[in-house]
Amino acid sequence: MTNIAAFYRERDALPLRTRLLCMFGAVAGLHAAAVVLLLAGNTGTPGSAGSPGAQALTWGLVLTAYLAGVKHSYDWDHLAAIDNSTRKFVADRQDPVSVGFAFSLGHSSVVTLAGVLVIAGAAMVGEVMQDGSTGNLVLGLIGSGVSGLFLLVIGLFNGSAFARSARAYRRSRSGGAVDPRDLEPQGLVARLLARPLSRVRRPRNVYVIGFLFGLGFDTATTIGLLMMTTAASLAGVPPFALLALPLAFTAAMTLCDSLNGLAMMRMYRSALTDPQRKLGFNALVTGISAISALFIAAITLGGFLNAAFALEDPVTAWLGSIDLGDAGLLLVALLLAVWGGAAVKARLADRFKP
Repeated sequence: MTNIAAFYRERDALPLRTRLLCMFGAVAGLHAAAVVLLLAGNTGTPGSAGSPGAQALTWGLVLTAYLAGVKHSYDWDHLAAIDNSTRKFVADRQDPVSVGFAFSLGHSSVVTLAGVLVIAGAAMVGEVMQDGSTGNLVLGLIGSGVSGLFLLVIGLFNGSAFARSARAYRRSRSGGAVDPRDLEPQGLVARLLARPLSRVRRPRNVYVIGFLFGLGFDTATTIGLLMMTTAASLAGVPPFALLALPLAFTAAMTLCDSLNGLAMMRMYRSALTDPQRKLGFNALVTGISAISALFIAAITLGGFLNAAFALEDPVTAWLGSIDLGDAGLLLVALLLAVWGGAAVKARLADRFKP
């Protein structure tokens, strides 16, 4: 245990560029592994599996799985978890380069494990995927309960930071001094939430959160990938090529989530380096992230209550039916627009500075 702790301390002390290279090296390794498995599956099996038609089908399935990973990375719950976790680590004066990677790796571990079980012929996976089954209900409740509570806690935590930075922004507009600590969550809410968040001290801790998020098989993308793997297995696609499906999904999702985490880290760090100029920008981005987390928490917990207690009221039934997949792109566009607007404003201010 001491050696493990020492290893993590040494890794955290590495230069930022080195940690970035290690992270993207791991992402590149996932891509390479998917390609190697695909090629091994297509060239190592004689007969129909090696025919041009079968190879085209296999390549098409792997490409579809990769695109599914890209799409899944922009689900609103992914973005809310990564963005708000990054905000917390930046407030703790860390350089959280791997938040998106850790969350995505944990989330995709569930998908990869399920895919391996499907390929191995485990019938229980098909039963778990069936809507209304006991396994599906239990895992769905675990996934939605954990994700909803985490997003609620982290949303409230960052909401307190937003309230504090908004007050500081109004004070700066009237000529008051700005203290960098005004950008950090403090007060009663932050103290109350410090204990629930005490286990999330480093970006690597987000792996477990991502894993628990993925237990519910709660999106059409994940279920579709597993069904596609099942169909390809029954069609006689070679096992090595089948393993490339969840791995391609993982490679795509880790790449996009890693880029999202880095973008958010840079966004929040830029607000901390020059609080006088970027106080309003920090308040706006923090507010967007906090509101998105609380919004997703309300939807997720509403669906959890509806499923756990078999409620028949229209409110929780409606919350449980909301699809958050495409809505994530709107959040990305909004954050990029805010970031771009702040950059243009800062450049204009520098150009016309007297």
